[in-house]
Amino acid sequence: MSQEQQIAIEERFARVFNDKSFKERLPSADFEKYINAKKKLSFQKHDTIFEDGETPKGVYVLEKGAAKLSKSGAFGKDQILRFIKEGDIIGYRSLLCGENFQAKAEAMTDIEATFLPADVFMYLLEIDPQLSFVMLQKISYELGESSNTITFLAQKTVRERLAEILLLLEQKLGVDPEGFIKISLTREEIANIIGTATESAIRLISEFKGDNLIEVDGRNIKILNHDKLMKLGHVVL
Repeated sequence: MSQEQQIAIEERFARVFNDKSFKERLPSADFEKYINAKKKLSFQKHDTIFEDGETPKGVYVLEKGAAKLSKSGAFGKDQILRFIKEGDIIGYRSLLCGENFQAKAEAMTDIEATFLPADVFMYLLEIDPQLSFVMLQKISYELGESSNTITFLAQKTVRERLAEILLLLEQKLGVDPEGFIKISLTREEIANIIGTATESAIRLISEFKGDNLIEVDGRNIKILNHDKLMKLGHVVL
């Protein structure tokens, strides 16, 4: 999926899932039910939003900050599944499937979120066609992302995977005023994402820096040459 299509889905969800839009579409009694049920929550960096195996109690919409979804492997090593940014909704897949959470959600920065209890969220899906439609689009998009991840890990070299993940992180999370990707990752986290040893990730980052593909400032990374990274990672954005 192109970046433009991804942005269009995200913007459509934002236009539908907000107080003003709900007030315009919903009967007054249903709107009051929504308003009275939702809660504003805050999480500090490294706080757990929900645990793998926990029973879903509702959904979370990130208003500010970033989080990650991860799952522990056979030897206790976490595998990062995807990143969550402002405007994203999490917790709905397990809720819709009627199963416990299949991943852990952890705050990577300080977070402000809106929590909507399960019964109210499910009720809104039943009565609000616009919400149901944008949720179908989000589910379809994330299914495509999962398919791409399988290909990403199975068919690309570690060097190609690093090039692609840096481009995708910049595309998904954006950059700060100085051009650095809006998330600071440890070398272990980067190794986790691209499926390699931490030592290999450190070496590749050093090589990318030496080739003037990226600039590194501690845990922060800025892409200097998008074209070369795209060719290296065989990426089409």
